[in-house]
Amino acid sequence: MSFETSHSATSDEFEALPDNGSVGLSDPQFSSSRRQMLDLINRLQSTGVQADMDLPTIAVIGSQSAGKSSLIESISGITLPRASGTCTRCPTECRLSSSDEEWRCLVSLRFTTDSQGKPLGQARNESFGEVIFDKSQVEDRIRRAQRAILNPNTDSVKFLEYDRSDSSAAEVAFSMNCICLHISGKNVADLSFVDLPGMIASGSDKDIIETLVTTYIKKPSCIILLTVACETDWENQRGFDLAQKYDRDGKRTVGVLTKPDRIDRGDHERWIRFVKNEMQPLENGWFSVKQPDTQAVQEGITWEEARVQEETFFAQVAPWAGLDAGIRHQLGTSNLTERLSFILSALIAKRLPELRDELQKLIQQTEEALRQLPKPPSSDPQREILHLVSDFMQDLSRHLEGTPGESGLLQEIRPVQVAFKKAIRATAPNFRASNYDEDDSDDESENRKASRDFLANEEDAKSVVHGSREAINISDVMERASQAITRELPDHYPFVVSKEYIALIIAKWESPCRTLFDTTMHILLAHVKKVVARHFGTFTHGNLQHQVMAILSEHLAQCGTTTMKQLEWLLELEKQPRTLNDHYYSDYKDKFLALYRGSRQSVISAPLVDKLGRYSASVSSTLYRSTSDVAILNGTNKALAGLSEIGLTVKAPELMKLLPPDPLEPALQIMATVRAYFQVAYKRFVDNVPNAIDYDIILGINRDRRLEDALYKGLGITGADAGKRCSDYLAEPPQIVTRRRDLQKRRERLESAKKELMDLWL
Repeated sequence: MSFETSHSATSDEFEALPDNGSVGLSDPQFSSSRRQMLDLINRLQSTGVQADMDLPTIAVIGSQSAGKSSLIESISGITLPRASGTCTRCPTECRLSSSDEEWRCLVSLRFTTDSQGKPLGQARNESFGEVIFDKSQVEDRIRRAQRAILNPNTDSVKFLEYDRSDSSAAEVAFSMNCICLHISGKNVADLSFVDLPGMIASGSDKDIIETLVTTYIKKPSCIILLTVACETDWENQRGFDLAQKYDRDGKRTVGVLTKPDRIDRGDHERWIRFVKNEMQPLENGWFSVKQPDTQAVQEGITWEEARVQEETFFAQVAPWAGLDAGIRHQLGTSNLTERLSFILSALIAKRLPELRDELQKLIQQTEEALRQLPKPPSSDPQREILHLVSDFMQDLSRHLEGTPGESGLLQEIRPVQVAFKKAIRATAPNFRASNYDEDDSDDESENRKASRDFLANEEDAKSVVHGSREAINISDVMERASQAITRELPDHYPFVVSKEYIALIIAKWESPCRTLFDTTMHILLAHVKKVVARHFGTFTHGNLQHQVMAILSEHLAQCGTTTMKQLEWLLELEKQPRTLNDHYYSDYKDKFLALYRGSRQSVISAPLVDKLGRYSASVSSTLYRSTSDVAILNGTNKALAGLSEIGLTVKAPELMKLLPPDPLEPALQIMATVRAYFQVAYKRFVDNVPNAIDYDIILGINRDRRLEDALYKGLGITGADAGKRCSDYLAEPPQIVTRRRDLQKRRERLESAKKELMDLWL
């Protein structure tokens, strides 16, 4: 496994190292402006904005016991806590700066998450104890600081005084909150880096540690300082695989070989190949450092003495002493520190203009995300509820009055009303003037077709004349009329026969009427739900939307009950045949009577009708008359001449009147009466029922402000505890509360970072 890159130790993005060895932020050529930039990055990190942006930093990673702590001690000049097991359980940020003043160290705690691990808004920075001037006190202060970080619910001040023998369990095993060490003085490099917990091969904490490490090294502006112990087989080292995962080309990883004095005999060449960048090559190469052994530390070796011993080791011990001068730049803590300082300073210089643009874009995105959230709860919940109800009623009234567009309420109801009209019209009695279905006849006469034309300009004539599927033959009508006679004169038939037929028709109207009502209610309720959701949909957590919908449903049910009684009343009215529209009724009766008579005569007087038809054709055409046509023409002319001689002027078609009376004429009268009344009643009914539903439910839902008053009463907007109820109604869902809080905290961090950047440019 290797990084896919060249063997060059210098990144294309960075300048070559100067020959004089004066490198990085400590170089006078760079010290002023570059130190200012480093201070800026430190201040930006203090705001916690690294949770939102990719800030340049150096992260020290490696396996546990890989010499990571010793490396940090050699760079910073301090002593870190040492104990069995994983001693580093939170990030430790070291901010080093060169100064002419005496050496000092200030320890602080930076909390970017709460006790539950959730991000804070503005990072909370707390000083932890007085300034330290004695390096020997730093180790104990760091140990106490880590104890404070791992117990976020306890006042950190208590850990400045706690008994070190206290072995009580910490509240959390690991934390993203950070210990910050601000170290300055002579012989201190200008550098900042963060020490992360050492990785382990197995155990319950393995995933937690790797997740914490990944949080840092996955960012493109993180320089990965990878420590590898030469006393351990390469295959057993932790960290390289993780570094390669997020820095596949090795452009931002710097390798460090520790404990070179413990290399087994014969293995030196393998590790030398790393320093030469021939094994697992990295763009910024591999370095090697030597730190004091345990005995030297226990004897109290100073930092200065340790550096001298390190220089002596690489200068005198083979094979290190025999390396080329170019490779020897990769040996020793001083060279490593200078290289890291240079890489970090170059990265900061490159990133600063980008940070300004990224920051502005993040602020805009955060503001937009906040605008997309529902309005936060009002400080006056009662007034807010009143305003919501008022806006809702105005919008609902607009929909009830009618809105343009195919998705409007009235537009959806209209097809249902048309279907209702067709259903009522389909109940028209299917009277047959002959005892067979005339629709099955293939020789329907022209005059019968013409006699039905009086309905063609009104509606679908066929469906009106023969609405019902079940035919009612004239013989059945006559039989029923004859059976109904009581004390009437021989030429009179009781009206009850017509009334019974009308009652049978009206009885069929209840089902379409109920269907219209139910469907209209369903459509209305669906539209009301949409309007409710539009106005109260963001208040589901406080049960406001549900409560409003419950009140509306109950109110609609009450309106529906009243309307249904009105429809039942209209049905009862129709069961009593009556109309004052005499002319309309009489006109239809005459037309239907002529229709039925014509149909009847076409059956009982078919020969005469046929002859008169052939007579009319012979008169209009003088060519191609057959012998039989001539006979009919002559006979008809003789009859017309004879009638003329006795003073009767008659036309050929009127000869039908000379036929004897039809014995079923009373049945024709009943049929015409019932059919004519149906035309009057059904047109009246198909208007009255939809109008009643529209008036009582659609337009009447808030008549006299009944619905609005029901909402105010049902929601309990006034009266005792009204304020608390309204506040509960407006309560936001937890996810919205969390989202708004996170965005507001993010905005705070970004604004603080923006201020720091503005101060630099100003």
